[in-house]
Amino acid sequence: MSDEVEPGHVRVRLDLSYDGKDFSGWAKQRVLRTVQGELESALATVMRLPGPVELTVAGRTDAGVHARGQVAQFDVAEEVWAEHHDKLLRRLAGRLPHDIRVWKVAEAPAGFNARFSAVWRRYAYRVGDHTAGVDPLRRGHVLWHSWPLDVDAMNEASKALLGEHDFAAYCKKREGATTIRTLQRLSWERDAEGIITATVRADAFCHNMVRSLVGALLHVGDGHRPVEWPGKVLEAAVRDSSVHVVRPHGLTLEEVGYPADELLAARSKEARNMRTLPGAGCC
Repeated sequence: MSDEVEPGHVRVRLDLSYDGKDFSGWAKQRVLRTVQGELESALATVMRLPGPVELTVAGRTDAGVHARGQVAQFDVAEEVWAEHHDKLLRRLAGRLPHDIRVWKVAEAPAGFNARFSAVWRRYAYRVGDHTAGVDPLRRGHVLWHSWPLDVDAMNEASKALLGEHDFAAYCKKREGATTIRTLQRLSWERDAEGIITATVRADAFCHNMVRSLVGALLHVGDGHRPVEWPGKVLEAAVRDSSVHVVRPHGLTLEEVGYPADELLAARSKEARNMRTLPGAGCC
C-alpha cells in the first residue's frame, strides 16, 4: 500500500489485540481462519462497503502468536468515514469474535504506514520453569520449560546479540528479503510468581527470529550450552540446526513504536531500502 492516500479517501489507523490460539496467523488465507480475514470481513460488514477492505499491518504474526499492541491501517472514502467513524468502535465490538478486540480507531496522520513507518516492535516471550508446570489459567500464553533456568546467564548471553547484525542464523530465509536487523533490547526478568519474561525489541524482525533467539538462550539458561554459544551462532551467519524454534503460544507482540508525525513519511521511505552491513562487499 502506498503512503499516498487517494484523493477523496482517509487513512484509518486501528490499534488492536488478539489471542492467537485459534488463528492461522495474521495473513489472510483462503480456507484457514486468520486475524486479517476476520477483521477485514467485520470492517466491510459494519461500514456496509460494496467491496473488500485491504489492511496493512505493523507485524504479520505467525499461527498461535498473540498481540496486545498490534497496529493496522486501511483506506476508505471520506464520506464513508464521516458516516461511520463515531460508531465504528462499538459496531466492531459487536461484530468481531471474542478473540479479537479493536481498542482505538482514528484518522492517521499524513505519511503514516503501519508497517514501514514503525521504528521498532516490542515482543514479550513468557516462560515458566516450575517443576509442576504452568498455571492452567496461563497455559495459553506461557511456555513450560522442564529444566530450571538461570536468568543471569541468559542476560549475559543476550549481550552479544544486541546491535545491528545479520541474523541469518536465527531466521527462516525468505527469497529477496534481508536478514539484517538492529536488535535494540533483549533482556530477561523473573517476576514474583516465577514467570520469566524475555523482552525483545528491534527495528524489525525476520521470520522466526524471536522464537529462535529465545530457543537458543533457553539452552544457556538450563546449562546445556555456554554463555558464549548464542553469539558464536550469530557470527556464523548460517541457519544452525541446533537452534530450537520454541512454540508460538509464549510470544506476544506488545507494542509498536512510531516517530513524530512529521517524520512518518521519511521513516517509511527509509524502511523500504534493502540494508547491508557496513563494509559489506557487493559479491
